[in-house]
Amino acid sequence: MPTGDPSLLSATELSAAISSGKLSPVEVMDAFLSRIAAQDQRLHAYIAVYADEARLAAEAADKAIRSGHQIGPLHGVPIALKDLMDLEGRVTTGGSMAWRERRSTVTATLAKKLIAAGMIVLGKTHTVEFAMGGWGTNHHMGTPWNPWDKEVARTPGGSSSGSGVAVASAMAPWAIGTDTGGSVRLPASWCGITGLKTTIGRVSCYGILPLAPSLDTPGPMARSVEDAALLFTVMQGVDPFDRLTLSAPAPCDPFPSLRRGIKGLRLARMPASERNGCDPEMLAAYDGALETLARAGAEIVDVALPIAFADATVATGRIIGSEAYRLTGALVDDPSLPIDPAVRPRIQLGRDIRAHQYLQALADRDRMKADFLAALDRAGIDALLTPTTLTAAIPNDAVDQSTTNAHFTRVFNLLEMCGLAVPNGFTASGLPLSLQIVCRPYDEAMALRIGWAYQQMTQWHTRRPPGYGG
Repeated sequence: MPTGDPSLLSATELSAAISSGKLSPVEVMDAFLSRIAAQDQRLHAYIAVYADEARLAAEAADKAIRSGHQIGPLHGVPIALKDLMDLEGRVTTGGSMAWRERRSTVTATLAKKLIAAGMIVLGKTHTVEFAMGGWGTNHHMGTPWNPWDKEVARTPGGSSSGSGVAVASAMAPWAIGTDTGGSVRLPASWCGITGLKTTIGRVSCYGILPLAPSLDTPGPMARSVEDAALLFTVMQGVDPFDRLTLSAPAPCDPFPSLRRGIKGLRLARMPASERNGCDPEMLAAYDGALETLARAGAEIVDVALPIAFADATVATGRIIGSEAYRLTGALVDDPSLPIDPAVRPRIQLGRDIRAHQYLQALADRDRMKADFLAALDRAGIDALLTPTTLTAAIPNDAVDQSTTNAHFTRVFNLLEMCGLAVPNGFTASGLPLSLQIVCRPYDEAMALRIGWAYQQMTQWHTRRPPGYGG
């Protein structure tokens, strides 16, 4: 077990150290709160830190564990929550100045699960306003600083920007994000961490501020696949307050198959046409990852896909726009409210989408999902591999807010598939690159299995931003 600063340990290592008595929850909490106090004024990952309450919870966990009353293996392990998750009595802004006084009247089902497992909430992390954007910027509440570049303010990825930065900079061992069009995977890519987009209905969204309810999926953001798998096991389950969980399969335990290896699996590379527009360094890292997986015994194959990613991006945008405008249209249409100037027009696009167009988009989604899965089935494909983003993080002042960076991610929200983003290299200037592993709906265990095998053969996920993670 590594020694020194507990905040540099993985969540899995923290769990083992606390359970064995090598570390106390108080020591762990002090380490993270000290790091937050030292770094977050610059990094701006947190919108609120619950220092006093977290210390009290750590003291209580320490006493419970020492007296033989440990709840489970995650008792005393800290976690950060995206500022979309309700905690009763606390402010949840959803990244909006218009909601800066919005006090939650309920606690999200997911938050209850995490707390019931013994985890301690460090605080809430920043998000793009209303979670409507993949660049990670927030005009009024502030944009988290991507820790991989100390000199230039670069895109952290969104909308789970603060969660990505907090984990990358060791201000949290792991965090919760949400993913409607890529909002877990995009910050995972640009912040050099691991992020799992779960299948819709796998994790309850009750008490989480919605963007597009037919696409919203909470997911773990962590330092490794093993940590993501561990958090994923706690997050799942049926919730009577979220009807989508009622039709999902039984909770999935990824650990029995996690270390099974990938020999004999058929992994599909993306079509050559999808390489267009992708940065050469990202493509080189992608090709290198395919070679690594092939050396581990996987069969890398081509597959004819029935839809282009760009077409699916447009279709996904139509659904997001329609549902987001229904939820927040009154806010974005009020010129007196301080709405992010980049977010306002994105949501207002939904104002002009007619009911029949929205219903047609839903029908198209069902057709495209059936055609896509049929193509994978015919070729016996276990997973599809793509880069996670077209480029590494770009300077904030170079962002074209009228565009999306979700070329490789939105399509799989539309198709209701699951996807795992893992680090797979760095640019010449030291910025993270990322591989996306996409699997069939509710087959998160397969995505995690492939990602775990990849991380056993590489060390990309162990690197930390200079000065922020050791």
